[in-house]
Amino acid sequence: MSHRDGRLKALYFDEHGGPEVLKYGDLPDPRPGAGEALVRVRAVALNHLDLWVRQGWPGLNLPKPHVGGSDVAGQVAGYGPSANGPAIGTRVVIDPGVVLGEDEWTNRGEESVSPHYHLLGEGLPGGCAEYVVVPARNLMPIPDGVDFPRAAAPILVGLTAWRMLVHRARLKPGESVAIVGAGGGVNSFSIQVAKYLGATVYAITSTTEKMRKAQELGADQVISYHGEDWSKTIYHLTGKRGVDVIVDNVGRATINASMRALARGGRIVIVGNTSGPKAEIDLRFIFGKQISLIGSTMGSHQDFCEVMSLVWLGKLKPVIDRLLPLSEGRAAHEVLASGQQFGKVVLTV
Repeated sequence: MSHRDGRLKALYFDEHGGPEVLKYGDLPDPRPGAGEALVRVRAVALNHLDLWVRQGWPGLNLPKPHVGGSDVAGQVAGYGPSANGPAIGTRVVIDPGVVLGEDEWTNRGEESVSPHYHLLGEGLPGGCAEYVVVPARNLMPIPDGVDFPRAAAPILVGLTAWRMLVHRARLKPGESVAIVGAGGGVNSFSIQVAKYLGATVYAITSTTEKMRKAQELGADQVISYHGEDWSKTIYHLTGKRGVDVIVDNVGRATINASMRALARGGRIVIVGNTSGPKAEIDLRFIFGKQISLIGSTMGSHQDFCEVMSLVWLGKLKPVIDRLLPLSEGRAAHEVLASGQQFGKVVLTV
């Protein structure tokens, strides 16, 4: 279990701030405790969450140095006392949701995740390092034929997309869904989940290239948000009805357009706020059109198992924009912040 004299390479920060606070260097080895596994990380996919954790927010008090990274694929390297799991050397992915307490692990309902839910890379040290320690019960073997980057890429976005569309929005076959900002990790995966569930998908994105990629993923209609009012476009494309569900994780910049594009009795599911957390909304839309605003975040272990099983079967495909080595983690954060990517930025370790 020992390697390089008790030190490992990691991407970490000692203080909150921009990409410049990220460092690539040596940290002490993590050691697995009771019920825990040590995993040799081979690939870790980034999320916007990594940018927000690095920047910090009021009330976020992390032990420093902090290592981010929620989406981890690697190999089992060892176990702590009383831990059981796949054999040493087995290729695994990690459920990033760590729940404290046995009852909470086994008894999480469909409608909400446990208040004792902690996320790898957010409240806990993550996988942007050569090794990470996690509860052994969070491990899931990777089948042959799936490489480490493709195993890591869909984890958190798949978990999020599955919960918000299946359990929160309750998307049904034959319904229509608009996905605002189709190039992001969650949203590019949501196109596939919505199509898998039998919905008609309208993807709203920025560039011709992103429009083409959204179509390749199965979007029935792709709409640019540059130079046109996409809410009006959807209104006309749907015969002045609107769509049943809108996925909006942009927030302030798009929420009112989302309400305009929604059918009467429709649902907006909100899983983020990339344009800012505070928005001014016209309440008349909500009661006049009988709109439901639905919040969703992450997902349960059952959600994780369901969505990753569909990935293993090839029903849902990881969307990877680019691979970079862990040592170039700062550049990876800059790419993600710029919005240039379509799909996931994955670091290889």
